[in-house]
Amino acid sequence: MGLLDHKTAVITGGNSGIGLATAGRFIAEGADRVFITGRRQPELSAAATQLGSRAVAVPGDVGTPEDLDRLYTEVDAAGKGLDVVVANAGSTRVARLADITEDDLDAMLTTNVKGVVYTVQKALPLLNDGASIILIGSTTADRGRPGLSVYAASKAAVRSLARAWANELADRSIRVNVLVAGSTATPGSDNLAAQTDPGSSIEEFRAARISTIPLGRFADPVEIANAAVFLASDLSSFTTGSTITADGGFNQV
Repeated sequence: MGLLDHKTAVITGGNSGIGLATAGRFIAEGADRVFITGRRQPELSAAATQLGSRAVAVPGDVGTPEDLDRLYTEVDAAGKGLDVVVANAGSTRVARLADITEDDLDAMLTTNVKGVVYTVQKALPLLNDGASIILIGSTTADRGRPGLSVYAASKAAVRSLARAWANELADRSIRVNVLVAGSTATPGSDNLAAQTDPGSSIEEFRAARISTIPLGRFADPVEIANAAVFLASDLSSFTTGSTITADGGFNQV
């Protein structure tokens, strides 16, 4: 018996990193179908091949409502509704206040805020009673890190959305929670390293970050995925409107 037997899930940004690891863990725990999305077709196809026959890859951008309509049309066609939504897709750009451009604002707010709203809103007609919605947050929302003000604000918005939606959907026993991921060894983290200090290597970037993490290392994406399994399963049946943090103690001690 798996923790997610017979469940159907959607994971945005499921082509790499935390999203891909979460899809793998959901399948390992018995999910019947895991729909993954991503903007980059080669990576998405490779992820689907890696995950096997219970994964369904649907290319698309969460900031484009029509792409999400196409995704949920495929979910609807499967005929089992939807039990878990993981709004994982995100965008990070480094820009100090004086350098923030309209393009920076549009990119991060469209993906990190609008995309989360669209992902959950368009899932509503398919959500089964008792479903779980997981929004991926960030430790940056609680930190005043230079160059990440817009990204931090977008992730703080995600926390507020979760609180309100948990109230709105409680009458259907649909739970909404935020999973805050700390520093994790993913392509997204490597991209942040390249933006933060283009002259340094990824190894140097990670070493500097590790010095601030009590557990003394980056997370493996599977460790974040394990927390997502908890929130997706009945183990968290009395948890809603909450934040689960997996950050090695970075924001805690």
